[in-house]
This record gives sequence, structure tokens and C-alpha cells, in this order.
Amino acid sequence: MKIAEQASERHVLNVIVDNEPGILAKITGLFTARGYNIDSLTVADISEDHAISRITIVTRGPEPVIDQIRSQLERLVPVHKVIDLTEEGSHVERELALVKVAGKGDNRVEALRIAELFRANVVDTTTSSFVFELTGAPDKIDSFIALMRELGLVEVGRSGIVGMMRGEGRV
Repeated sequence: MKIAEQASERHVLNVIVDNEPGILAKITGLFTARGYNIDSLTVADISEDHAISRITIVTRGPEPVIDQIRSQLERLVPVHKVIDLTEEGSHVERELALVKVAGKGDNRVEALRIAELFRANVVDTTTSSFVFELTGAPDKIDSFIALMRELGLVEVGRSGIVGMMRGEGRV
């Protein structure tokens, strides 16, 4: 007997929570206890009085699993709202990356040329390396890193994805 596999979809969830100690542990614990994976996780204070935070979680799973994740998140006491940006419609996703590339001669020149095409900023330089700062959609960051691998990629640091709905609406 074969078990039918369901298509796994990528979802970006915004979770609006009280900014209190332990909330991130509760949320990640929920994922861990049920065997769900988190691809990206970012947290930021979003209110003037520092009382509310937005947690952006990128996860994958079949639709019933994503529905279960949303439902379980909504039941946590300090959670105000769970928004599945993927299902809500048009939204913006961005990520920040720092990318260190070492090289001399032609590789150095080519790294600078590619960085200019991707609108990456040089935030540190030595005679043998650069650190580039790049913001954009995750696919853009992935493409930049792939090109830099051929030119002497040393190290990558990524912030994780942040996202919000397009238009006038507010969380």
C-alpha cells in the first residue's frame, strides 16, 4: 500500500505577537514538537511602545499541514494574528545578505562588475577581498551567491526573509 504524497508548498507567515520573553521559544517549540521545518525566521519589534513584534516564518508543507500550523499558532496565548502572505495575495519579500569574496586580478574585477549589476554595495574591502551587502528577493540573493562561488566566495551571512502585503492595508 502506497501513501500518496502531497505537494509541498512554500509559505510565508507573519505572526503578530506580544513582545514578551519566551514567545519565540513557544513558537519554535510548536514547530519542533510536530516535526515541521522552518526555512527562515526573523523577528522585529513593530510598535512604538515595544509591546508588539512581527515574526516572519518561511516554511514548507502540503496545504493541510500549513493549515494546521496556522491553527496551532493562532491558539498560542500571546499571538494576536497569523497572516499567510502566500495565500493572502500580492506581497513583498526581501532579505539582506553579506557576502565575502576573496580574489585577485581578473576575478576581483569580475566580482566588482557582477556586484554592480546586482546593485550590491561594497561595505568592506582589503587588497585581497570584498564584503558585499545585497538586499532583494531570495532568488536574487541565491543567484548572486552562485556567481560569487566561481570567483572566490569565502563566507555568506543572510538575515532571513521579511515580508508584508502590498497596498494600503496594515496588520
